Amino acid sequence: MFQKQAAIFLYAISPVHMGAGTATGLIDNPIQRERHTHHPSFAGSGIKGALRHSFEAIGGDAELLHPLFGPPSDSQNHHAGAISFGDAQLVTLPVRCLKNGYVYATCPQALARCQRLLALTGQKVAWGDLSAKEGKCVVGNDKLLSADNKLHLEAFEYCAHTDEAIKTIGNELVDRGLPDSDEYQFFREKLADDLVILSDTDFGYFAEYATVVESHVRIDDETGTAADGGLFYTENLPPESLMIAPLLASRSHDEKSKMEAAEVMEKIKTIINGCPLLQLGGDATTGRGLVTARVVSGG
Repeated sequence: MFQKQAAIFLYAISPVHMGAGTATGLIDNPIQRERHTHHPSFAGSGIKGALRHSFEAIGGDAELLHPLFGPPSDSQNHHAGAISFGDAQLVTLPVRCLKNGYVYATCPQALARCQRLLALTGQKVAWGDLSAKEGKCVVGNDKLLSADNKLHLEAFEYCAHTDEAIKTIGNELVDRGLPDSDEYQFFREKLADDLVILSDTDFGYFAEYATVVESHVRIDDETGTAADGGLFYTENLPPESLMIAPLLASRSHDEKSKMEAAEVMEKIKTIINGCPLLQLGGDATTGRGLVTARVVSGG
């Protein structure tokens, strides 16, 4: 039983490829997606595995590895780890915009799920009415709009309604999800100003079709040219995406390390929040999977 709960925000610095493992469409290497929303997601096992793999590199004490994450499968001392990561859900997605380059798009469903998870970790947020109708959107920054109060995202045009209350949501996401340092100040201000609420349907379209799809060619070592049948496509979550996942802690089950859940949570929170950069998913040798992570809790 887990006694302590927190939320971990993951903000993409580079494209992130958390592979689905199977492909049924035109993309050879698709990313992981939720079955019911088809939004991009990160499996909790992948987040935990990446942190375990790089635990000492990001400043973790080697003595804490097995108590926190559990022993290896060939160990004589079998016990569960003291921490658990849930699947990461999409909160905001960068979408190309006619004004200001891009916006941080979200929808009532994504915000409600984020709000629910924060509440379960003891963090009360009151975001009020989150509704948006199809073909319409809610913005907080009127500089995003054209002369006829229309918002243009990719090739689509939306009737926009300006509401200053949306900046409250943006500021709370900024305070929890992005690092508080000078190099992130531009993105903190942009997320607070350029947050856009679309309908669940309209946001679902961008969540499926506004990802990064790259073509790759496998080169024949002997000829130095493209190998026959070597063309393939890989999908990535775009940089500037914001995800949220649950983080749970219990008392340590390791015989040598007797830590209560509060101490376990504090140790993993200190390690993660003290690390400037994490690597998740595949294609690490081509700079993919770079994210910042922040653990927040309350209550």
